[in-house]
Amino acid sequence: MTDNNAAGWSDFGWDSWTDLTLVRARLDAGADPNHGVYSFEPPLHAAADRGSPEVVAELAGRVDGVDAECEGRTALWEAVFNDRPENARALVAAGADPWRPMMGGWSPGRLSLAGPWPGLFFPFPPGHAGLTEAETAAVAEAERLAGALGGIGYDGYSLACVRGISAAEAARRLAAEAVDEEELEEIMEDPSDDEAMQIIGFTDVPGGCVVSQEWGYMSSTPGVMKALSAGTIAYGMYANPKSGNQGCVYRDGEVLDWDTHPGGGDVSSTDSAEEILLKYLYVGNAEAYCFAGAGLRPTDARAITEPDTHLRLPERDYWS
Repeated sequence: MTDNNAAGWSDFGWDSWTDLTLVRARLDAGADPNHGVYSFEPPLHAAADRGSPEVVAELAGRVDGVDAECEGRTALWEAVFNDRPENARALVAAGADPWRPMMGGWSPGRLSLAGPWPGLFFPFPPGHAGLTEAETAAVAEAERLAGALGGIGYDGYSLACVRGISAAEAARRLAAEAVDEEELEEIMEDPSDDEAMQIIGFTDVPGGCVVSQEWGYMSSTPGVMKALSAGTIAYGMYANPKSGNQGCVYRDGEVLDWDTHPGGGDVSSTDSAEEILLKYLYVGNAEAYCFAGAGLRPTDARAITEPDTHLRLPERDYWS
């Protein structure tokens, strides 16, 4: 019997999928080209996401089907979503279909039109839809937002982006009260103090408002998100310096999604077409993802770094 590590993929790290010699050795020793150690990621999908085109071509020549789907997408879709054009070309050369329908109507070819390589699969074949006017506008807005929100050089803050209400209305919903300026200065000198957690910022932006806290998680807690999202939608996020970005989405006081990883590209086959595009456009840009999801159009990062107003939240349980 062959040792699992010698013949399988169980000890393969992130960079292993760029090592053609290593991949060939595993395949020749009996590793299954169709199945990985994790059922949700076959070897070809892993290589398409983070490997080299040479490894992709090797695996594509050994699998049972180059267009085999896992969690609703093919390896070619993974290459496009993760902006790996050379891997995509290797897959097409091996027979992968760029226009195979999947993932909420986003075939690999159609998704590529929204990314940095819109000419990847030209000439565009007849009978396949391009981007809609709204999708084209979303692509342009993603480019604008990336520039507008650039330069946030720290973690530890939280935000709630709320569609269609003003900062004043947000403060009313939360029963937030004014803070004496001298007291605010004292609190902000030591934001690690418990009292500082009750102080949050409010800022009007085109499309709605942002509730934020520069030094803590309070703005994205369930109690805050429920109140803010009444009759609308709110995208929240805590930039946790220990474990990464923690996101949530609320609509009309109810949680739609919790403990997400905004900007992380964690796409599900159950996502809507709009949500898939949103996640694709904002990979690596968590703050912009939250603004765009709520339909807000800020011109800068001031709502996070320098809110218009700081107010005090009343004492209550914000986690239930």
